Amino acid sequence: MRMKGDKPKPTYSTERWLQGQGYRFIAGIDEAGMSPLAGPVVSAAVIFKSHPMIKELNDSKQLTSGQREELLPQILDKCISYSINAIGVAYIEELNIYHANHFGMQKCIEKLDPQPDYLLIDGKTFHTVSDLPTTWIVKGDTKVISIAAASILAKVTRDKIMCELAEEYPEYGWQQNKGYPTKFHKEAIIKYGVTPHHRINFKGVREYISNGNRTAM
Repeated sequence: MRMKGDKPKPTYSTERWLQGQGYRFIAGIDEAGMSPLAGPVVSAAVIFKSHPMIKELNDSKQLTSGQREELLPQILDKCISYSINAIGVAYIEELNIYHANHFGMQKCIEKLDPQPDYLLIDGKTFHTVSDLPTTWIVKGDTKVISIAAASILAKVTRDKIMCELAEEYPEYGWQQNKGYPTKFHKEAIIKYGVTPHHRINFKGVREYISNGNRTAM
């Protein structure tokens, strides 16, 4: 029973309705890492076998890192197919963050086996990522269970990448802030300069590139 004040969790109702329309393989797609100053943007896609009974499944932002780690094997056990794709800073700088994110989603869709026949994607966009029938859903990770699952896969993967990078560049605190623009991270950029993993066109980074302050190589 949901207690008063609790936020509603994502459900399988959208996937169930689409199945009633004749669609078999419905992929939920989400990303992690649009706004950090450093690191990749990571996309993930999930096609569930049927109505998955995963009690604590929720939008990744509503969960602790420990809860996400616990849910990960349950998601993988309940899905027909999943895919994860990381787009690094070189592509982010070349394409811009929005197009890089869509490119990552395209790669996720291509890697799914079986291929989906309908896409449910978190967000609002005017760009096309596939010729497949698609519904973009604002805050979809709070409403649709397959999108919520994809959000967890993307978040867990990106967090691991940032923790690995933190071993090489411990000054920036990426094991805690995951590259997001925290006070600690921004002060570290001012003090130590910019690494090859920083997004040089992002505010909070580009000011120090223009000053020639790219010393953390």
